[in-house]
This record gives sequence, structure tokens and C-alpha cells, in this order.
Amino acid sequence: MRYGISSKSLGLLVVLGLGALPGQPSVAQEPINMNAYQLTFEENFDSLDVSAWGERSSRWIAHTPWNGDFGDARFTDPASDFPFTTDQGILKIEARKGEDGTWRSGLLSAVNPKGEGFSQQFGYFEARMKLPPGKGVWPAFWLIGLDQSKYTAEIDVLEYYGRAPYEFSMGFHIWRQAHGGENSNGGYWKTVQDGILNSEYHTYGVDIRADKTTFYLDRQYLWSFDTPKEFHMPFYPLVNLALGSGWPIDETPNPSILLVDYIHVYKRKPADAAN
Repeated sequence: MRYGISSKSLGLLVVLGLGALPGQPSVAQEPINMNAYQLTFEENFDSLDVSAWGERSSRWIAHTPWNGDFGDARFTDPASDFPFTTDQGILKIEARKGEDGTWRSGLLSAVNPKGEGFSQQFGYFEARMKLPPGKGVWPAFWLIGLDQSKYTAEIDVLEYYGRAPYEFSMGFHIWRQAHGGENSNGGYWKTVQDGILNSEYHTYGVDIRADKTTFYLDRQYLWSFDTPKEFHMPFYPLVNLALGSGWPIDETPNPSILLVDYIHVYKRKPADAAN
């Protein structure tokens, strides 16, 4: 974040400090009912409309809007073949170590530094991805609240650490310290079959409602909590392949590639339409 205390810049907050909040997974929880939603943002990566900072009014920019890098790879302006390429509807975000010893990689944000772009209040945000294998990789799909004048609201739909291919985390942060308040956060870890996140595509989603925020894997319920008032604003999506998060990258595969099939956002239909 612009304040230098994001989970992206201090990933160990997630690794070491997040405990699950009330609202543990339960067999009574249902899969998300997609018939109750309508598509509002569709990115299928048949091509990629990206510029460094939105100078072309592009759909995506290649940096965080607040110009804050994190991790052990530099996020790079887009070139013809790096760090983003598309092939048959799949986005490849590549992390590569150059001859100078510097790692470079890619990030996409749907909003530029002027706050222009796509954001939405409430709804279901989802990405379908295949995660890179290997120690040191740190891919993420996350959302940021559009208004950062009083605090910064962050939702981590997925954070994955290649050192542990049998699990991933989800969580949230409300950064208030820069405005004289106290930060708050929460999170939940999901254990999966070792390696399936690297060998298969999966969907990672979060449904933000006025009263409840719920996370899903392959549209199956994982975790939920009462929606804080700080989430009552538009959020915009970001996706990236970072490295490190406090873990060594000396064994990170060079190159490493995050594959993204799509990023979709939905809004709930009126109750009568959903039925």
C-alpha cells in the first residue's frame, strides 16, 4: 500500500499473524448460486489492453496506483513479450531473473492513479488461475477499496506461497494507522491436495455483501465474516506474481509463470430476477 504496510510488502503478517475469525467453514454452507448474479466486468484475456500508468486510458495498468512495489521482484512496464503475454485466452505473467541478477515480474490493476477504471461496490469477484510451482513464488489476487482518504481497505482473495504447495490463504486488512487509527486484519488458511494448485486451474472468489463477506474455492464455500463498514465502497481488482514475502528466492524457478484464464466480476440481481 502507499503507506508501506500492505500485506504485499509485509507478507509475514499473513504468514505468521492471521488467525481465523468467527465464521468457520461448515458443511451447511452452500456453493455460490451464480444464477443470482449478472456479469459486470469480463476479462477473458483474448488480448491484453495494458499500459504502464493508464496513459492510453487502457483497461489495466502495470503498477499499483499508489506506486508501491513489494516483494523481491520489480513490477515492470509492459513490453511486447514481457512480463505479460496472452495465448488462446490465457494470460501469462512471467517473473524472470535478468543477467544483472534482478528479478522482474508483472502486476495488473484495474484502476489507475487518478481512480479511473473499473471498480464496484459489493458483488462477486473471481479469478481462474493456475499457480506457479516453486519456492519463493508469491502470486495473489486481491481487491482494494477505491476511497483511501481515511483508511485503506484490502481484501486478499488469494495469496499463495510456493514454499507450501498444499495450502493458500485469504484475508483482509484495514489500514488506519496512517490516519491515526489502529489497523485490523483477519484471515483463513485452506489446505488442499499437495500440488493441485500448480497442476490445475481453480477459481478463487469473494462475495462482498452489505452484511457478509464470503470466500470461495471453485465456487465452494470456504470462509465468511461480518462485512465491516469499511467495505461499503467500490473495490477494484489486482492480480500479480510477486516473489519472496520474507522467504528466500534462491531456489525460485527462473522463469516462473502465473497463468490467468479470466477475471470476472458480478453484481447481484434484484431478488425477483434471481428467483
